[in-house]
Amino acid sequence: MSYELVELLRRTRRPRLLVVGDLVLDRYTWADAERISQEAPVMLLREDKQEVRLGGAANVAHMLVGLEADVEMAGLVGDDQDGREMRDLLATAGVGVELVAVDSCRPTTVKTRVIGRAQHRHPHQVLRIDRESREPMSESLAGPWLQRLNGILDEIDAILISDYAKGVCTPGVLAALITAGRDAGLPVIADPSATGDYSVYAGATAITPNRSETARATGQPIDSIEAGLSAAEKLCSELDLEMAFVTLDSDGIAWASSDGQQQHVPTRRREVYDITGAGDMVLASIGLSAAAGHSPLQMAMLANTAGGLEVEQIGVVTISRTEMIADLLGGSRSAGEKVRDCAELVGLLAARRGCGQRVVLTNGCFDLMHAGHVTSLEQAAAEGDCLVVAVNSDQSVRQLGKGSDRPVISQNQRATMLAALEVVDYVVIFDEADPCAVIDALRPDVLVKGGTYALEDIVGRELVESYGGVVKPLGLVPGLSTSEIISRIRSLQEAADDASQAGWRQAG
Repeated sequence: MSYELVELLRRTRRPRLLVVGDLVLDRYTWADAERISQEAPVMLLREDKQEVRLGGAANVAHMLVGLEADVEMAGLVGDDQDGREMRDLLATAGVGVELVAVDSCRPTTVKTRVIGRAQHRHPHQVLRIDRESREPMSESLAGPWLQRLNGILDEIDAILISDYAKGVCTPGVLAALITAGRDAGLPVIADPSATGDYSVYAGATAITPNRSETARATGQPIDSIEAGLSAAEKLCSELDLEMAFVTLDSDGIAWASSDGQQQHVPTRRREVYDITGAGDMVLASIGLSAAAGHSPLQMAMLANTAGGLEVEQIGVVTISRTEMIADLLGGSRSAGEKVRDCAELVGLLAARRGCGQRVVLTNGCFDLMHAGHVTSLEQAAAEGDCLVVAVNSDQSVRQLGKGSDRPVISQNQRATMLAALEVVDYVVIFDEADPCAVIDALRPDVLVKGGTYALEDIVGRELVESYGGVVKPLGLVPGLSTSEIISRIRSLQEAADDASQAGWRQAG
């Protein structure tokens, strides 16, 4: 499935999205823990640096820019320096700010975090201070603002609602926005607030609550994957949603749709450094997918990847499509996923190169795998970032004149054994007597060959060097070759047969 997701990301055009919600300015103070203060039993931190980042709905907009979308931001800031800084940061990030209204009756929402490090490493959040107003947006401000939003709906591909319960997403605003989106045929995806009253999102295309938010909204504990699926189904039914995605932290995502489909999408194990921004990343990814018309399963799988990459970072950062592609390509895969035909590999390797990876190709029959093969493949893998093994098919082996009883192992079994090796990224089977057609199609950056080959004897050398690639012989592990092993087996079998016949003659 990783191949299909990579292709989805590569093919998805650059959509235009409208993000509506509560804007947050995230301030970070990074400091090193030196000692316990003499004034009180608290850590004394020496400030190292300060950072300002976009948070809340502004973070969703910023993340969408990182995912190669054009974004219009709609929200509120105060008539203060923080509000001006918010608009400047959004504009610098490439987000449209014409729909960011100024409310002189409220402050801009600011979250200040102190990040402490022990011995200049192991950063952890120590403290957070919030400055905010949760008063609902006034009707006098909401009316004209909604009219401006409606004026751009024919120019966008999806609406994302990021509700942090800071006053922008009032019941009236949400009802008007969801209705307008539905009338315009646009997907409306909402990340609900933690208040628990989800009736305000009724009629949306989809919502993306986390485990605890879902439990609060449905009144049932989400203590299992089955409970997550049941809750997603319930949310679809009760709120007239097309889809519901319940994020289950390390358990992945449980989704259900109004047509009765449901599925759990697990996530692979990761090092979790900071969960800040993971929900925003899931919303951004699902919004991008919704604009592109992806299926619910594809939405959930891509959101898992994006959210997983986010929690591996400290603080809130953007994740690019290239990073998602690299993660999908480099994540744990079964042997079956590694065996590809040549046409599929062309696209996969293009994605690898787009991530800055160096592609290595080696080829051979690999009949009766042995330690020499493994050593050669390990050496080949060390020459780059992605190792492709081109394997002679059964027909191709017979064309090489190795004997009527070769290959001993069929092509599919040989490919599966090679794919099971961790150092091998992909395996492709070819029918021709030599690998030139495969080399020409895949254009490896490095062509390597183990065995007794001299550089000038490596098949495909001139082709690879013609486009600037590198060709390199790897050498041979003494005493280990498939032909020698088969010869020894035959000798042992012949000796056993002779001994058996001699025994029969003696007995007779």
